[in-house]
Amino acid sequence: MTSLYEVLVEHRRTQTLSDAFTHRMSLWLVDLDDLPSFPGVSFRGADHLGDPDHSIRENVDAFLAARGRARPARVLMLAHPRTLGYVFNPISLYWAYSATGELTEVVAEVHNTYGGRHHYLLDVDAAGRARVDKEFYVSPFFPVDGEYRMKVPEPGETLSATVVLRRASDEGGLETAFVATMRGRRRPATRRNIVRAMLRHPFVTQRVSLAIRRRGVALYLRGLPVVKRSAADVDRGLGQLERAAS
Repeated sequence: MTSLYEVLVEHRRTQTLSDAFTHRMSLWLVDLDDLPSFPGVSFRGADHLGDPDHSIRENVDAFLAARGRARPARVLMLAHPRTLGYVFNPISLYWAYSATGELTEVVAEVHNTYGGRHHYLLDVDAAGRARVDKEFYVSPFFPVDGEYRMKVPEPGETLSATVVLRRASDEGGLETAFVATMRGRRRPATRRNIVRAMLRHPFVTQRVSLAIRRRGVALYLRGLPVVKRSAADVDRGLGQLERAAS
């Protein structure tokens, strides 16, 4: 089962300095046991969590097993593929299912523009909501603190995902510092729709990576201070399984 989603992504910063921007792109929803084949497009283990010499499915299984979870019968992944030799996924989402079709786990894989990645195992409720502590350096303008509130319901005819970063406020407690949303509609992954998506969003992952960097420069020029990565932050960029494989 492979589908395409034409999505609108919005990033909105609300703490310290207000800022927002949107961009459109396409994403693929793929079954890790039945990855699609299309010229110039690939899904490689090296681009995602775990051992680069293993498949994405093998690495998802190993990630879950290391946390005491059973091997799922099926795993769906929402991500960009490697296209024309390049890929960048700010976030990849995995939905794992039992043999009876029940959703058992959700994994969020976060990448930064420094080449690091980190994986969050989400204990979602019936609406796809979960809370996890932030453990990974992403934006150069936020330290590694606070928590994420994620809403990642199973994709269907529509896709709707939200990531909210909450950090300590000056008044005490937590306040919303950053919100990222994805909204889209599903299209069958026919050859015609794939070509149309590639023509509509050419060099999509290159453009996403460039847009993030350009926004960072704009925020810096507006006076937002950079929070440098610590040695611990760099180490967090290597997941447990990547360190074991190195």
